[in-house]
Amino acid sequence: MTRIIDLYTSLTQRLERMDWLVPTLARVIFLTVLFYYFWQSGVSKIAFDQGFSGLFTPTDSAFAQIFPTAAEAAFYDVSKMTFFQRLVALAGGWAELALPLLVVTGLLTRLAALGMIGFVIVQSVTDIVGHGVSIGAAANDTWFDRYSDGLILDQRAFWVFVLLVLVIRGAGPFSLDRLIARPPMIVPA
Repeated sequence: MTRIIDLYTSLTQRLERMDWLVPTLARVIFLTVLFYYFWQSGVSKIAFDQGFSGLFTPTDSAFAQIFPTAAEAAFYDVSKMTFFQRLVALAGGWAELALPLLVVTGLLTRLAALGMIGFVIVQSVTDIVGHGVSIGAAANDTWFDRYSDGLILDQRAFWVFVLLVLVIRGAGPFSLDRLIARPPMIVPA
């Protein structure tokens, strides 16, 4: 029995020394599961097809996704957006492009992951309040139930967990953060 415990301890100690693995895998999982989801959503919010001015022009899709009630009342006419709505739509679209790119490349990773967590929270509130997505027992979207496929509480908890790993641990060794980090200055005695 001692031999089995020693083998187990040896293996787990080796895993603990692989501290680079967790943040690297978190970024890979983010890339494979969430990057394209957010990227496509961001692209749909900005009128790239209108040339340079389009970079500062929200689309009807942005209006509908972020302000569904106001968009419906305005018949999805982007010209009816208020200055605040335009600003939020553009900021949301650009955030969905910039933050995932920063996470995947490992540049300003902790800050980008924190921004993504904030984005996921705002997105979830918008889905619940603006789009009427149900949570709770009737929607099979509660924690500690037998269902694991709830859109808001279950799914987004995993999203936030992956991002929290990056906030806490950083990007890992295969990142632009590590590449541009300055070595500590050694002052001669």
